[in-house]
Amino acid sequence: MVPGGVASRRWVLPFAATLLAMFALQLSNLAFPPLVPSIQRDFGMTYAQAGSFIGMYGLLALLLSVPAGLSAKRFGEKRVLVLGLIGVAAGNVLLGKAWDVWSAFAFRGLTISTYRFAFVSVLIAIALTAPASLRGRTMGLLGATSALASVIGSPLGGLLVREFTWRTAILGYAAMAAIGAVVFWAVYHATSHGDAERSDGHATTIAMGTRAFTSPVVWILALIVGLGGFGQFTVTQFVPSVSESIYRLDAAAAGVIISTGYLTAIVVNLGVGALADRYNKLVVLGAMFAMLALASATLSVEKLMVFRISTAAVIGLGFTAANQIYGLAASVMPRAEAAHAMGVVSLGAGLFGYLGPYMVGMLRDRTGSFAAGFYMVAIADVLTLGLIVLLYRVTRHRAV
Repeated sequence: MVPGGVASRRWVLPFAATLLAMFALQLSNLAFPPLVPSIQRDFGMTYAQAGSFIGMYGLLALLLSVPAGLSAKRFGEKRVLVLGLIGVAAGNVLLGKAWDVWSAFAFRGLTISTYRFAFVSVLIAIALTAPASLRGRTMGLLGATSALASVIGSPLGGLLVREFTWRTAILGYAAMAAIGAVVFWAVYHATSHGDAERSDGHATTIAMGTRAFTSPVVWILALIVGLGGFGQFTVTQFVPSVSESIYRLDAAAAGVIISTGYLTAIVVNLGVGALADRYNKLVVLGAMFAMLALASATLSVEKLMVFRISTAAVIGLGFTAANQIYGLAASVMPRAEAAHAMGVVSLGAGLFGYLGPYMVGMLRDRTGSFAAGFYMVAIADVLTLGLIVLLYRVTRHRAV
């Protein structure tokens, strides 16, 4: 018997196919940072340009998240996800052939654009396959799978950069995306559960019965996932640059630091997922962001061991928090609005995903240090904690 009273296990196989698609998708995104310093040198980018190159993810996510949700609703998450994976593979192949900085920006833009459609579709697929009573644990497992992609991909990418070139490394990411598209198309189908339309007992129900585009809770969650998540994304992307400029580490060593962070994320995702199904999700999220603020601030301490530990904490906690927020968004809306809710919440990740890397890069260029950028991330974590407290106070008279 599956926990939560769901007797049928027909959801397990399509759920597993979705996890494989997420692994393939995230391998080309979360494992990308070890390649950035080599790309920066190859094309002579400043740190601000490198921040923009990284931050393209956020800008395109801002523009494409809602269209991605609408497309998945209109054409089906299966078609959109498969086409997105194929686009990621094609974009990575073309990026490996880039001849100047502008072609690199263009081909990276293609990769990220198709990635965004695929990413939103993965979240929708999880919401439409897994039982609502297992929302926290399934989102935790999804996050652990994403983290595993970086655990494997980051050191592998760093090793390929050291032994060959970044252009060789990125072809491996393209191949994995193509494999994920084939497997997902062959196996996936949406499932139906008796409890699918019911609210998660530990999530706020204030948004139930409304549309995603007009739900205040969904828009607050979009702000929370953006403001609270950009630190983890920004820190991950700049780990290779910090490692190289301050600690004189190569791409392979930087990949190990990132990999350690995502190993931490695997454990934290699974543990927090279980807690989120048992306790109030907002309380769990609030505790995580309190710890994130402290970890982000200590990144400014220029000691390698402190940097390793703080990076692991920021990546592990930040990555887990983002996954649980997406799960919460799925819980507060009816099944028919899941695609729209995921699109709206992804807007926040897009906005701050662009601003974060750009601002850290700009602060590095102006101050000659990464410390100001890390303090900025810590302040964002504190502001996010405030938003979570506000949401808790607004909804505490409901079932939360």
